[in-house]
Amino acid sequence: MTTKAGYVTILGAPNAGKSTLMNALLGEKISITTSKPQTTRKRVLGILSEENYQIIFLDTPGILEPRYKLQEKMMDYVNISLQDADIIVWLHDAQAPPLEEEDSAIGQIFKLVKKVNVPKIACVNKIDIDEKKTIESIEYFEGTKKFDKVVPISALASVNLQMIKEFFIEHLPEHPKYYPEDDLSDENERFFVSEIIRENIFELYEKEIPYSCEVVIEEFKEREGRKDFIAAMIYVERDSQAGIIIGKKGSMIKKLGEKSRAGIESFLDREVYLDIRVKVRSNWRSDDRYLKYFGYSTDDGD
Repeated sequence: MTTKAGYVTILGAPNAGKSTLMNALLGEKISITTSKPQTTRKRVLGILSEENYQIIFLDTPGILEPRYKLQEKMMDYVNISLQDADIIVWLHDAQAPPLEEEDSAIGQIFKLVKKVNVPKIACVNKIDIDEKKTIESIEYFEGTKKFDKVVPISALASVNLQMIKEFFIEHLPEHPKYYPEDDLSDENERFFVSEIIRENIFELYEKEIPYSCEVVIEEFKEREGRKDFIAAMIYVERDSQAGIIIGKKGSMIKKLGEKSRAGIESFLDREVYLDIRVKVRSNWRSDDRYLKYFGYSTDDGD
């Protein structure tokens, strides 16, 4: 029996719904989702295995014009994911302007996809909000002649996802499966635990706070007959941000801990003791040493 396998790279502007789409296609939540843009910072790999094919999805950071080194690293992940792609998905929010001159991300994607000669599909997402805007977006992307197929979808409501999955299966190269069939991702438990905490930071805190935070799992001990012990450190850029994370008399960090612990226990399917602390590391988003320590490396082999 012929087996197909390959990499499907999902690209889009911040908040287009890339993580929601990958989770929906996998039938499992492995990529964090929030209502705020720029939630995804690294590429997240998700694996869908069936008897005669394996689709490896690459969820990427939203395409933007970098303003500091962290965002430069985020765009490096986009470029690497493009190089790995057997199929490219461009996800467009139907509520955003579909014109290149009005949306810088569209202009950037057209430049990026020129470099890669693989099948490309444009998915117009969030079609259930405004029909007129949806039609305008579909007509625009069909008119560019840059995509092999243009499909209106709702990642949240799972509309037309089977249609795009069939496009992937049709265009996957013949290849043995890259990963064991039971694997859902190539990331370890520490990564997912840190992402759950970061997702809750996005949900609980306002303005610049989530964007100034990084979460590092400093200790993860499985303990026989006792709750697993997890020590997490939240890094921020200023003392005032640390104060906001902690809250009056520790109220906010307690709330963060409770929500995060519940999410972690649901994900791991076991009880944990979660210890969250906060450290200030000035300007870490533009400091190569800290970015490397936090795992924002795009060197070969990383």
